[in-house]
Amino acid sequence: MPTYIAFTYTPDVDWTRPEYGQEMKEYQEFGEAAEAVIKGGHALYPTATATTVRVQGGKGGDAITSDGPYAETKEALTGYYVLECADLDEAVAVAAKIPAAWNGAVEVRPVIQF
Repeated sequence: MPTYIAFTYTPDVDWTRPEYGQEMKEYQEFGEAAEAVIKGGHALYPTATATTVRVQGGKGGDAITSDGPYAETKEALTGYYVLECADLDEAVAVAAKIPAAWNGAVEVRPVIQF
């Protein structure tokens, strides 16, 4: 069965904070309803915790790091689900039920199986 990643893009918040408890309940309900196709996934800490890595001069060059995300945006990559679905149509139908789709966006991509 094909595997898809559903990237969630939402406001850049700390989902561990109590004020997001109701939204986290909605994610938990989604997870329970879609448990047959969810094969993994995680929420991410806010982009302020990110470290961006670039290699200066290409392969073998010096690793340069900077604090923060690669790009500043209104909505940030805040998590992902690994979905095992029959096809893209099923993956899209599942993604539409992820709470991030209601006030942000969910990007669905097929995984290349090597």
